[in-house]
Amino acid sequence: MNILLVEDDERISKFLVKGLGEAGYQMVLADSGEKARDFINAYDFDIILMDIMLPGMDGMQLTQLIRFKKNYTPILVLSALNSPDDKIKMLDLGADDYLSKPFHFEELISRIKALTRRNKLSYQEDAELLSCGNLRVDTNLHKVIQNDKEIELSPTEYKLLTFLMEHKNKVLSRTQILHNVWGINFDSTTNVVDVYISYIRNKIDETEQKIIHTVKGTGYLVKD
Repeated sequence: MNILLVEDDERISKFLVKGLGEAGYQMVLADSGEKARDFINAYDFDIILMDIMLPGMDGMQLTQLIRFKKNYTPILVLSALNSPDDKIKMLDLGADDYLSKPFHFEELISRIKALTRRNKLSYQEDAELLSCGNLRVDTNLHKVIQNDKEIELSPTEYKLLTFLMEHKNKVLSRTQILHNVWGINFDSTTNVVDVYISYIRNKIDETEQKIIHTVKGTGYLVKD
C-alpha cells in the first residue's frame, strides 16, 4: 500500500514515516501542499494522510483541489484542530475521515485499513471486468481473454496490463507505471516497463485492433 503523508512538522512526520514503514506501508512525504499536489499529479496513492495547517496551500485548499480534479483517493485528516466546525468543514470539502492529534498509533492503523478496505470494495464492484476491443480482463478470476481464448501472463505482466486497462484512454508515464506496478522506490532509470510491454505485446493479438499504444517520449496508452 502506498501512502502520501502531507505533514510539515518534522517530529511528527519522522515518527509516522518510521512507524508506518515498519508496519509494511510504502511512504511518500510532502512537507507542503504544493509538494503534495505535485506528487498526486504524478502518482497514484492508496490513501492520503493530511494535516490542515501547512505552509502555502493548506489542507483545506489541497482537499478542494484533489476533489475538483475528480481524484477520489481516501483522505484521512490528521490535525491538532479538533473543534466540531473544523471537522465538519473538512468532511464537507471531501475528506473521508478525521483524526485529532495526539492520537494512538494503533487507531491510525485501524482507520487506514478501514478506509482503504472500503475504497477497494467499492472499486472492485465497478472493476470486475475490464475491456478494450476484443480483450477482456476479469479481475475476480485473474484471467485475460481475447476472442474466447485465455492468454497466459506472468503475475507482473498481468498487473501491468490490468493497470493500463484500469486507466483506459489515459496516457500513463513510465514513472507512473513503475510506481504502481513495481513500487515507488524502483530504479526510475530502468527500461523494465518497455521490456514487459514487449512481453505482453508478444502474447496478445493486435491484428484486428492495436490495443497498447506507445506515446513517444512519455509512456503508454490503452484505448478503444
